[in-house]
Amino acid sequence: MITKKQLRSEMKKKLSLLNEQAYTMLSKKIAENVYRLDEWNHAQVIGLTISGKTEVDTYNLINRAWEENKRVVVPKCYSADKTMTFREITSFEQLEIVYYGLREPIVNETTEVKQHEIDLLFVPGVCFTKAGFRLGHGGGYYDRYLATFKGETISLVFPIQLIEDIPIEPFDIPVQKIITSEHVINCNG
Repeated sequence: MITKKQLRSEMKKKLSLLNEQAYTMLSKKIAENVYRLDEWNHAQVIGLTISGKTEVDTYNLINRAWEENKRVVVPKCYSADKTMTFREITSFEQLEIVYYGLREPIVNETTEVKQHEIDLLFVPGVCFTKAGFRLGHGGGYYDRYLATFKGETISLVFPIQLIEDIPIEPFDIPVQKIITSEHVINCNG
């Protein structure tokens, strides 16, 4: 069986081959599917990562959330203890580049938002199964966070990221829905 590390590496290679036009078109279709969801329309506080080059674009989702007067919270990771908190941003200027080129909130310009206040959390990953299990980037931050999170969970997924099988650990928690450019998948998990 393929290891998580191999699977992660193979999928990142495939994602890096997406041309800009396909990336933009697929991200737009995924966002359009999100805007039709009850979870999106009812949520007041939305947790989103700031997308990297091989992840579904979240900038448009964040702008739309602000237009709809939703609060946007983004993760701040603490590598010393592998924990993560979410902090509210009201502008992209409240972000700084940290390790691996990730963009995170500037602590002294943002306010922490507690887990129970977040209505809808978009959970990133490298690849996913239709049952909602995901292979993340390897830090385990979201696995730990999801262990006590009670709100709605959704992942934004390019079609090539959907695969049949992922090595699953006892602590893995599936997301409730997966949104692709073509489908909204209600996960069994």
